[in-house]
Amino acid sequence: MSQNRPRVALFVTCLVDLYRPTVGFAAIRLLENAGCLVEVPPVQTCCGQPAYNTGDRATARDLARAVIDAFGGYDYVVAPSGSCAGMVSHHYPTLFEDDPQYRAKAAALAERTHELVSFLRDVRGVAAVAARYEDSVTYHDSCSGLRELGVKAQPRALLASVEGLSLTEMADPEICCGFGGTFCVKYPDISTRMVSDKCADIAATGAGTLLAGDLGCLLNMAGRLKREGVPVKVRHVAEVLAGMTGELPPIGEGSVS
Repeated sequence: MSQNRPRVALFVTCLVDLYRPTVGFAAIRLLENAGCLVEVPPVQTCCGQPAYNTGDRATARDLARAVIDAFGGYDYVVAPSGSCAGMVSHHYPTLFEDDPQYRAKAAALAERTHELVSFLRDVRGVAAVAARYEDSVTYHDSCSGLRELGVKAQPRALLASVEGLSLTEMADPEICCGFGGTFCVKYPDISTRMVSDKCADIAATGAGTLLAGDLGCLLNMAGRLKREGVPVKVRHVAEVLAGMTGELPPIGEGSVS
C-alpha cells in the first residue's frame, strides 16, 4: 500500500443500493477527494446483519463468508453506514469461532473496516470539505455508529467546514429513532412511539434539514416526519459533505434519477 494512495473498497450496503444509490456516489467522491483509489466489488452482498439480529447465524455466516471473500486484498473497506461497518468490524469474528481459517480472515477484515465519515476524519485526516449547503441542519447519532464505532465528533467537525451550513443540536441527538433493523418489525408500537418522539425533537430545533450517517434511520425518520406533516428535509450526511445536493431531492421527496 502506498500510504498516500490506499486502495479502498466501498461496501455499498443494501439500503444504499436499493433506495439511495447517490449516497454511494457521494461516498466515492469523498474518498477520491481524500486521495484514495476506490473500487466497488461487484459481487458484494448483504453483510448479514438482519439474519444475525434474528438469530439465524447459519445464514449470517454464509453471507459473511461471501463478504470476506469479496473484500479480501484491499487496504481498507469503507461503508456509508455505522450499522453495516459495525457488523463487519465487531461481529464477524464471533461468527467463526469454530472455523480457524475464516476466523482469521474475519479478524483481518474487521481491522480494515471503517464507517465512511470516521475513516475520512480519523484515518485520512480530512479536516475540511469543499462543499456548500445553505440551510440549518440537525444531526441524528445512529446507534451502531455511535455506540459500536464511536462516531460522534467526526461528522460535526466536517459539517463545520461546509459553507452556508449551521448546525443546531437536538435535545437528545443520541436517542434511538426506533428503527433498529428488525426491532421495528418485532415491536412496531414501541418503534412508532420512539420515532414520533424523535421527530418532535427534530422539529423543536427549527432546523430545515435532518442529517445522519445511516440510511435505515433516515428512511424511518423521513417517513414519520412526512406522516406528521413536519416540513424538514432529510439527507445522508455524505450527500452534503460531497456537495451532491443540487438536483437531488431529499429522501422521501420525488424520484432519484
